[in-house]
Amino acid sequence: MKGFFGALLFCFLAFLPFYLSFSPSGGSVAFVRLNPEEFEVREGKEGGTLKFLLSSDPKTLNPALAQETSSTAVISDLFSGLTRIDLKTMKPVPDLAESWEEKEGGKVYVFRLRRDVRWSDGKPFTAEDVVFTYRDIYLNPNIPNSTGDMFRGVLKRPEDVRNFVKKSDAYTVEFRLPTPFAPFLEALSAPILPKHKLERHIKEGTFMTAWNVNTDPREIVGTGPYVLKRYVKGVTVEYEANPYYYQRDQQGRRLPYIKRRIGYIVQDPDTALLKYSQGEVDYMSVRPQDVLFMSRMKSTILFDLGPTPSTTFLVFNMNPRADVPAYKLKWFQNRDFRRAISHAIDREGICYLVYNGLAEPLYGPITPANRPYYEEGLFPVYEYNLRKARAILESLGFKDRNKDGWLEDAEGNTLEIVLLTNAGNKEREAIGNIIKEDLEKIGIKVIFRPIDFNTLVSKLTSPPFAWEAVIIGLTGSMDPHFGRNVWHSSGTLHMWNPRQEKLQTQWENRLDELFDMGAVETNREQRIKIYREAYRIIAEEQPVIFLATPKSMLAARDNIKNLFPTVWGWYKEETLFLSD
Repeated sequence: MKGFFGALLFCFLAFLPFYLSFSPSGGSVAFVRLNPEEFEVREGKEGGTLKFLLSSDPKTLNPALAQETSSTAVISDLFSGLTRIDLKTMKPVPDLAESWEEKEGGKVYVFRLRRDVRWSDGKPFTAEDVVFTYRDIYLNPNIPNSTGDMFRGVLKRPEDVRNFVKKSDAYTVEFRLPTPFAPFLEALSAPILPKHKLERHIKEGTFMTAWNVNTDPREIVGTGPYVLKRYVKGVTVEYEANPYYYQRDQQGRRLPYIKRRIGYIVQDPDTALLKYSQGEVDYMSVRPQDVLFMSRMKSTILFDLGPTPSTTFLVFNMNPRADVPAYKLKWFQNRDFRRAISHAIDREGICYLVYNGLAEPLYGPITPANRPYYEEGLFPVYEYNLRKARAILESLGFKDRNKDGWLEDAEGNTLEIVLLTNAGNKEREAIGNIIKEDLEKIGIKVIFRPIDFNTLVSKLTSPPFAWEAVIIGLTGSMDPHFGRNVWHSSGTLHMWNPRQEKLQTQWENRLDELFDMGAVETNREQRIKIYREAYRIIAEEQPVIFLATPKSMLAARDNIKNLFPTVWGWYKEETLFLSD
């Protein structure tokens, strides 16, 4: 299952490209840590309504176009992929596929599809849908999407794309790769979309507006455990069990057990906490500052999931096509300028003041949750040192020339930065105020401006790219290749300068090489070395200034059974049920 609570758990995302994300929102009860070896799903009872929180309205209801958790959190349970990840074994297992066969040393895969799958409108699911999804949507050069970004590192030639997928018969699909692709089976967890509903949009050139937030929910057709019943902007998203979902329990009863779900759209985390405390929702991610309060709630279990794989960071716009003054782009494109800013950020203070001590400073693009790629000492440490930060800036020619308290560059331009984040996110707003205060101590004027999350994402990913600096986050993924849409220069989420047609820097060229190498390297130890080199380059160049990694925590009612949450998602969420 590709379930979400808030924007913290990302089973749906863990084996897909990175998405822009929110940070976690927030008897006698102690923290619980579950052991996969001991957890077993038991037979449940049908019925009930599961109530949860969503941190924002979706930007789109089209999974191919979703690049932010505000959208994926809403639509993830509507769709399925050919594979999914068993969160106990952490290995790919069949989903819409019944089985597969690997041939030619990992360059050819033959998938046999389930014959008992129907779309949520009752239409049969066949190989035509699989071929359509990959050929006409994900690999369509006119449809920017993160899944396509994943495969472009392997399918480099036009003939590679043409030969990638074909139908052998109504329930057999063959994939052909020019070279072995290490995370191929995990990558096929991407949602399969219905040809009978979306083909006309491809032919008419309207796919980029298909399944938008104003679409009639009955038009959103998937093969996942739920269907969208109703969406009221700023209020709720309501779901019903998919009457054609293929999975059944051992007694032959169709899953999911819980037949209705209601997501309440609550942007303010304090309001979200109030709703949980009043019993209006059944689970929510926990902010560090709320741990003591929530531990005193009756009928609540607190789960300690360990370090989150998601990251929070500051990024500057380095895009020469952006609607940003040229002199500011010159600042942002200078590595020493970015390093100076990194030294001016009090990460320890952020951990204590924002996360109540339940976080650790972060200096690179992965967290301790990303084993085996993470190791202590992998990244250079940018210690908090305002004197050093100011000295670096002065070495670059910044001085307070007119004695007004603010630094100016050599041309006399005031060192002023407009810093954005998503409004309503208390943690990011607090981080922004801390950064603003410290940067102003060394002569940098900061205009800090929280704005709507989806507006922020549009600025980051769409022309004219009118932004200067942003505090935002990314979901994590287990396999490094699924961060390709962020770190490769062609990626749609290469935020500081996306979808480059001509490489801007030598270090980005090396990153491209490493991510392309890692995609085809099947030796585990060699892959680890490749990606660690890439991560070190990112940490040294500081295109993204990472801030902190908080602990992942979940509060849930004790009547939710078969609940096994992890930082990567919920194990077999379709088997959740509510006890009396």
